[in-house]
Amino acid sequence: MDGLAGILVAILSFLFPPLGVAIMAGCGADLLINVLLTIWLWFPGVIHAFYLLFVYYDRRDRYKIGAPPLQRAPFVWSDKVQSGGMAYGRTWI
Repeated sequence: MDGLAGILVAILSFLFPPLGVAIMAGCGADLLINVLLTIWLWFPGVIHAFYLLFVYYDRRDRYKIGAPPLQRAPFVWSDKVQSGGMAYGRTWI
C-alpha cells in the first residue's frame, strides 16, 4: 500500500500541485509557497511538489535504516517532510 500511496500523491502533484503538497506537508509555509508558484506558472509548482515528494521519501527511507540525515533539507519548512513522516515511530502517509 505504501508504494501505491506514493504513486497517487505523485499523480495528484502533477495534476494539481497544491493538493499533493497539502497531503504531504499539511497546511503551512510549504503549501503557501506552492500555491503561489502554481498561480504564477504551473510548472514551478510541479517542480516544488516533486522536490517535497523526493525529500519526504528519501528522509523516510533513511530513518527506516537507522541513519537519519544530519542537516535539514533546504527550502523545506514542514517538519513532517523533514522527518519523512516519522513521528513517534509511525508514518503519516
